[in-house]
Amino acid sequence: MSGQTQLIEQIDCWPVDIALRDPFVVATGSRTVAENLFIRMTLSDGSQGYGEAAPFPEVGGEIRAASLAAVSRLSRTMLGYPADQFKIIAQRLHEEAPDQPAARCALETALLDAHCHAQQVPMWALWGGTDLRDHETDITIPIETPEKTLTLARGWHAKGFRLFKMKVGKDVDGDVRRLEAVHRELPGVAFIGDGNQGFSREQCLAFVRGVARFGGRLLLLEQPLVREDLDGLAAIRRDTGIPVAADESVRSLADARQVVAQQAADYVNIKIMKTGVMEAHEIALFTLASGLKLMIGGMVETRIAMGCSFSLVLGMKGFEVLDLDTPLLLDHDPVTGGYNYSGPFLSPWRESGLGMTLTTPESVMTLRR
Repeated sequence: MSGQTQLIEQIDCWPVDIALRDPFVVATGSRTVAENLFIRMTLSDGSQGYGEAAPFPEVGGEIRAASLAAVSRLSRTMLGYPADQFKIIAQRLHEEAPDQPAARCALETALLDAHCHAQQVPMWALWGGTDLRDHETDITIPIETPEKTLTLARGWHAKGFRLFKMKVGKDVDGDVRRLEAVHRELPGVAFIGDGNQGFSREQCLAFVRGVARFGGRLLLLEQPLVREDLDGLAAIRRDTGIPVAADESVRSLADARQVVAQQAADYVNIKIMKTGVMEAHEIALFTLASGLKLMIGGMVETRIAMGCSFSLVLGMKGFEVLDLDTPLLLDHDPVTGGYNYSGPFLSPWRESGLGMTLTTPESVMTLRR
C-alpha cells in the first residue's frame, strides 16, 4: 500500500452511446440509447480510475451536453489536488455544480477508483467491506404492451429472476393488466411498482386495489407520486399498507431529512447519479440511523457506475432491495473486469478500485495539471 500522497495529474473524458436491447419506457419518457460519458483519471503515481455520467433527462432532467460542460469546468478545479482528499473535493464539486450530479458522480467515482488503486484496496473497503457476498437484484420491465411485457418477463424468469420492477404510472388499467399477465403465467414472482411520479393519489390507490384483486405480490411502491407530494406519499403508505420507496423525492441529504420528518417513505432509494457518491453515502447512513430501509438503483448505467453503487452495498450493511440491473439491459458491455452477473446475482470482485478497465477511443477531451 502506498504511503505517499498522490495528486490528480490528468482527466480524460469521452462520450459513449450504447443501444438498449429494448426501449426503456417510463411514465415520464423513453430511452433507446444510453447517452453517457466516461471519465479516466490519472494520479501522479500512474494509478488510474474510471467514472461514468449517465444523465437521464426523462427522470433527472440532465442532458449529456450539460454534463460534459460541467465535467470540463470541474476537472480544471480538481487538477493538482491530493486524491486522498476525496471528501473535501466532493464537497467543493457540490458547491460549484449543485445542479449537475451526474457530472459530479462521474468525477467522484473516477477519483475514488484511482485512489483505491493507489492504495491497492477494493473500493468497497472504503465503506467498511462488511457484506461481501453475492447479492440478488430485481429486473426492470419497461412500460410495454401486455404481449411484449410477457415476452420480456418470460426471458428474465428463465434466467432466474423472480423480482420484477414494473414501470407503471401512465395507464392504471393497462398497468394492472400487465402485472396480472405476468402473475398468471409466472406464479411465484413478486413485483415492485415503479411509478416514476406518474400516478395521482387516486390512481395509485386504484392500481394497488387492482393488483390485490388478482392476488399479485406487490412488495414495494417506488415513487408513485410527484416528488414534492410528501404528504401524499405518507397517505399512500397509510392507506395501502404497501411500503413506499422515495426515489425522485430524495436528491439530497436535506431531502432525505424532510422525507423522514414527514414519515413519507419506508425506503430511500440511493442513486449516486442523482446526488454524487459521497452524498449518497451520507444519505444511506442517515437513512439507516433514522430507522428507514435502503434500496439502491441507478439510471441507465454500465458496470462502471453500477460497480460504484455495488461497492456501497458490499461495504455497508442495510441495503435490502437492489435494483442494479441496467447493464443487463444494454446491447453490449464495454467494461472489462470488476463484478459480474450470474442470473440475478451480483458477485463481488477482489481487485483494487473497481477492478475495471475501459478501452479509450482515439479522440478524448484531456485536461492535464
